[in-house]
Amino acid sequence: MIELSLADRPAIVTGASRGIGRRIATKFAAAGGDVAICSRSYDDVKPVAEELTAEYDGRVVPVECDITDSAEIADLVDTTLEEFGDLRVLVNNAGGAAESADLLHRCDEETYEWMLDLNLKGPFLMAKEVLPAMVAAGGGSMVHVGSVNGLFGIGLAGYSEAKSGLLALSRNIATHYGQYGIRSNVLSAGTIETENRKAEMENTEQRSEGTSARDRWLDQYPLGRFGRPDEVADTTLFLATERAGFITGENIVVDGGLTVGLSTPFENEIYQADEQPSDESITQRE
Repeated sequence: MIELSLADRPAIVTGASRGIGRRIATKFAAAGGDVAICSRSYDDVKPVAEELTAEYDGRVVPVECDITDSAEIADLVDTTLEEFGDLRVLVNNAGGAAESADLLHRCDEETYEWMLDLNLKGPFLMAKEVLPAMVAAGGGSMVHVGSVNGLFGIGLAGYSEAKSGLLALSRNIATHYGQYGIRSNVLSAGTIETENRKAEMENTEQRSEGTSARDRWLDQYPLGRFGRPDEVADTTLFLATERAGFITGENIVVDGGLTVGLSTPFENEIYQADEQPSDESITQRE
C-alpha cells in the first residue's frame, strides 16, 4: 500500500466548507498536513476546521476569503505563512455555476462575468499570490479543480469557458515556474455526487416523462455511476504529494469514462456491446 503524506507540506484549500473541498481538506489532514481552509463565510468553514483538528494531528486553520478579492487572498496567504511558516500546496477548488447560464443565449452579461471571475480569475489571483511563497519554499504543487465541461461542449455558458481557460492557466504556470520546483496540474471532474448535487440530479421536475437528470446522465457513464467526492480528493492528494513529483502541466480526468466514447445505449445498439462475452469469443494469450 502506497502511503501518501503531506507532513511538512502546508496547504491552502479553497471552497472547503462543503462538498469536494471539504473532502480534500479531510484527506489532507488525515495525511498529516497543516491546512488553511477557506470559504466566503467564516461561520461555514470554522466547524469544519474544528472537526478536523479534533480528529487528526495536522493543524487546520479556518479563514474567511472571497477568492475574487485580491486583498482577501493576500490576507489568506499571510495567515497561512504566519501559522505554518511555509506554503507548499495550493488547491484551487472554489468555483460554481449559475443555473440561469445553461445556454449562451440565456446567459446575461453580468452572470457570464461572475462565472469567469469565480472559476478563472479567482484561481489566477490565488496562484499569483501563492507563487512567491512557493518559490521561497523551494517548490510546491498547485492542483486546480476543473471540469469535463472545459473539455467538450456540454453547455453551461461561462462556466465551461472558464474551466477550459483553467487548463491554459495551469500549463502556463507549469511552463514558467517549473524551474523553481513548482508543479501545476488540473483535475477535470465528471459528475460528482455531493449532497447538493444528489438532490439536483434526483429532481424530476421539468424533465421529459418525469425522468430525473440522474436517469438520463447515467447512460453516458461507462462505469454506470457518478463519482464520489473521495475519488476526487484521493487524486488531489496524490498530485499534492511528492509521489507525483514528475507530473506537471497535465490534465488528470476523473470522470468515469464520460469523455472517452459514445453514449452507452447507442454503442450497445450499434455494436451489440451489451452481449455478454463467452469463453469462445475470448482469445487468451499464453
